[in-house]
Amino acid sequence: MDRTNGSTQGHFILLGFSDRPHLERVLFVVILVAYLLTLVGNSTIILVSRLDSRLHTPMYFFLTHLSFLDLSFTTSSIPQLLHNLSGRDKTISYVGCVVQLFLFLGLGGVECLLLAIMAYDRFVAVCKPLHYMTIMHPQLCLGLVLVAWGCGMANSLIMSPMTLWLPRCGHNKVDHFLCEMPALIRLACISTAAVEGIAFILAVGIVLSPLVFILVSYGHIVRAVFRIQSSSGRHRIFNTCGSHLTVVSLFYGNIIYMYMQPGHSSSQDQGKFLTLFYNIVTPLLNPLIYTLRNKEVKGALRRLLLGNISLGKNL
Repeated sequence: MDRTNGSTQGHFILLGFSDRPHLERVLFVVILVAYLLTLVGNSTIILVSRLDSRLHTPMYFFLTHLSFLDLSFTTSSIPQLLHNLSGRDKTISYVGCVVQLFLFLGLGGVECLLLAIMAYDRFVAVCKPLHYMTIMHPQLCLGLVLVAWGCGMANSLIMSPMTLWLPRCGHNKVDHFLCEMPALIRLACISTAAVEGIAFILAVGIVLSPLVFILVSYGHIVRAVFRIQSSSGRHRIFNTCGSHLTVVSLFYGNIIYMYMQPGHSSSQDQGKFLTLFYNIVTPLLNPLIYTLRNKEVKGALRRLLLGNISLGKNL
């Protein structure tokens, strides 16, 4: 049997939702609208956080990076998906597949770590409010973000080549709408136990460890909240932390359901739709969650809009 890689053909075929052609046009319209809203929502968060000096705090510094991550994450796969849904051409070049896999793994890992950093920020704000600005100084915030980016990309630098170098015996039809690691591993014509074992070990450090840290941080936050006598103080903390917890629940709930079920019991189609949710719905909802639940962001948006209206009238 020929044990050459599909890369010798110069491309992969992303089967995506081609087994349901009646859904493709509907999916194209829905995904296009959601993608455009994602671009607008996350760009607005970044713009407002940078332009309004009242939002130049560690919390919004991290939120800006989260919005940039969501923009990058969804853009790494959705334009290719829209192209494949719009016609019969379902191919992606080998280089395109390499880039997509690298970004998918890398940005996903960065987001796991960034959510843990944001939980630490909330922990310091609630449990050590008098020392908050001393602890969360700009150098530490920048250093934490750089560590998150470094670890996420290092994880991808390890897993991407290992996945792509697996012999595929000429197989190049990927039963997914993107070059995702599990889908590419399924093309291999040799045992993949070693690669999957390394992937699991790295996932413990990149995915599970940040989740445990988040849960521990919020355990301390809840305990601190119950010591607060003022109901308005409790409400303010729940409002601020609630947005982050909602984002964490969406992000991790989807990952755990997709990848951590016994024997990967979810069907291929179910896995595709869950990945689609993870790729487009979660980045779309994140700006809404932070905007709708956060008075500071709503106030900054209002000031920005009113300022532009006033400027327009003066001109």
